[in-house]
Amino acid sequence: MLNISQNKVPKDWANQQFQALRTMNTYENGRILAIWLMGISLLLTLCLFLPWQQNIPGKGKLTALDPAHRPQQIQTAIAGRITSWKVKEGQYVNKGDTILTLAEIKDDYFDPDLLKRLSEQLNAKETSIKATENQVAAIKMQIIALENGRKFTLQKTRNKVKQNRLKVISDSTDFEAEKIQFSTAKLQYDRFKALFEKDGLISLTDLERRNLKLQETTAKKMSAQNKYFVAKNELINSLIELSSVDAEYSDKISKASSELGAKQSYLADAQSEYSKLRNKISNVEVRTQNYALTAPQDGFIIKALKVGLGETVKENEALATIMPDIKVKAVELYVKAMDVPLLSRGRHVRLQFDGWPVLQFSGWPNASVGTFGGEVIVIDYVASVGGDYRILVVPDRNTDEPWPDQLRLGSGVNGWVMLNDVPVWYELWRQINGFPPTISMEEAEKSFDKQDKK
Repeated sequence: MLNISQNKVPKDWANQQFQALRTMNTYENGRILAIWLMGISLLLTLCLFLPWQQNIPGKGKLTALDPAHRPQQIQTAIAGRITSWKVKEGQYVNKGDTILTLAEIKDDYFDPDLLKRLSEQLNAKETSIKATENQVAAIKMQIIALENGRKFTLQKTRNKVKQNRLKVISDSTDFEAEKIQFSTAKLQYDRFKALFEKDGLISLTDLERRNLKLQETTAKKMSAQNKYFVAKNELINSLIELSSVDAEYSDKISKASSELGAKQSYLADAQSEYSKLRNKISNVEVRTQNYALTAPQDGFIIKALKVGLGETVKENEALATIMPDIKVKAVELYVKAMDVPLLSRGRHVRLQFDGWPVLQFSGWPNASVGTFGGEVIVIDYVASVGGDYRILVVPDRNTDEPWPDQLRLGSGVNGWVMLNDVPVWYELWRQINGFPPTISMEEAEKSFDKQDKK
């Protein structure tokens, strides 16, 4: 202030006007404040040595432990048209209950008596197969008879060939003998003729007798020669007959075998068509069963994806969503990759469910109110989208505090995986420096050995 006014302000004016300033100027009050500050500082210092349980935070949602108990879509196996809905959204259904019915939209299945028609075709094809099998059996018997006939006929013809060959040998021997007789008779005749012409030593009668003998031997030779030639011709004819018999039976057997092959080919085609008809009948029977879409398991119908009547659906199209009746609830939490080596199966977890009143002290779980216990049962080996790892937590078996029945799948959850106890000052120092929680090497080795064995 410039102090140019005639009115002076007393020096202790501020102390007179304000009680707080008058109190500060009192020695006893200052000492009391110092004692309080020292007491608070001592208390805070002692708090730094209190035990603090390290933990790994994570966020996730409520799910089911068994994948079969998680929400699933109910799909139709066939294309069709919706004719009626048998349930409403939110309704509880048992396994096998009809959810909706479909009508056929493919012209291949419009015939209401399609199964009857296919059964008639199947019976006709079965009759045709039996007739063809009988024909095949008859042709096989015919082939066997031809084989036996060829064997007997060939044996008969071979015997005839042997007989003709022996006859040729016999006739050739007779022919050679007659040739010798003829040569002898001709020599005798020539000698007798020379004697008769030269000196008339023999009579004409003897000469004529020799001439007659020569004529007889000539006739016998010619007869033996003819028999020999006939025998040779018969042998040739029997050989020809042997070849013709073999060729004839081979031709008949070949024709029968060809006919057998044709019948067997037709039989194979008929059996293939028979199998196709049976397959088609089975497919139609299964298709008719798919006209009614049923619940795959017990649960609640939570959403209809196709609405209205007369709406057409495609094959494998989802029509509704079912929420199965959960047997065992679980929580899937996502933790950072740097914290995964500290986790192991069996670790205790404290859980905070969305919508549930809670007072949570992560380092002092015994002082928390409204949280629930859990136990780590699954640790994924592969990171999820975003680089975090998923763990599954189930209710803790060592606690009597069950999870609330009002919890629904998909609700949010905050969780803390509990680790070792450390002093508060160490936890503050770790948080300030950004270090991860720590566990002993022996505990880490035991947890990994336990995890590997499982």
